Amino acid sequence: EGAGIVVVESLESAKARGAKIYAEIVGYGTTGDAYLITAPAPEGEGGSRAMQAALDDAGIEAKDIQYLNAHGTSTPVGDLYEVQAIKNTFGDAVNNLKVSSTKSMTGHLLGATGGIEAIFSALSIRDSKIAPTIHAETPDPECDIDYVPNEAQDLDITHAMSNSLGFGGHNAVLIFKKFED
Repeated sequence: EGAGIVVVESLESAKARGAKIYAEIVGYGTTGDAYLITAPAPEGEGGSRAMQAALDDAGIEAKDIQYLNAHGTSTPVGDLYEVQAIKNTFGDAVNNLKVSSTKSMTGHLLGATGGIEAIFSALSIRDSKIAPTIHAETPDPECDIDYVPNEAQDLDITHAMSNSLGFGGHNAVLIFKKFED
């Protein structure tokens, strides 16, 4: 179980009330591939389309993302397909991308997961720190991306992406940007 609160409001409203702005939501993408209730679509096709839709909505390219908070449930099929989706979306830019799964620390919070991971993504921008993927002792050779194993890393982050990729093809992706007044 878990819960998190994300206050989303217009920039004008936040400034008017003197709010601390952690990050801006600049992109959103969603897809529904309706593949199977118990598995994502092969090769991460739905997740890739959701990531690309979020990039298009934000008006940026994959190379502009420094950090990706993966859905990362630590299931053999789910993780493999998400890595394939990331590689399909990011191309060569995946070599400069930091990816971690905060579920390694929180567990799968089901309905709260997307909100909590949005918070992790915004805080990564605020704190210039990437949460690690803990307990990453035996890497899957097919998941050959930089998944920030076991220790947090410092990184100045301008853009972060947060993936919520569910079985049955319910995929939602947010892109956050560092707020600069």
